[in-house]
Amino acid sequence: MYRKTLLKIANTSFVQSAIDEQADLSAFKEKPSLAVITGVLLIIIASLLGWPAVAVLGIIAIKLSEPLIAVIGGPLVYGFSHLVFLLGMYFSGAEYSVIFARWLVRVVMEKLLAGADLPQA
Repeated sequence: MYRKTLLKIANTSFVQSAIDEQADLSAFKEKPSLAVITGVLLIIIASLLGWPAVAVLGIIAIKLSEPLIAVIGGPLVYGFSHLVFLLGMYFSGAEYSVIFARWLVRVVMEKLLAGADLPQA
């Protein structure tokens, strides 16, 4: 069952192209554009705004005995952080995500195929 599933996955076009083209991370050596840098910074800001801000609002709500601060403020802050994250993803684009995913798929599938004693796809 494991070998059959592994072979099915290995025969998908995404995995095949990643292995055939020896997908690597060389694109990360190039200097990123201003849009990519802005996008990554927005993603970092969104990560700092998300759950930490919700936790701080919860602590403030407990200290002030005002549960509405957490009940209303928590979802608002988290929603805002999600919008900032999406804006960051828009600016940075999916290019680097696809490059990383192709490399990761190639490395993992090569190891799994070798460990299962199956030929490289």
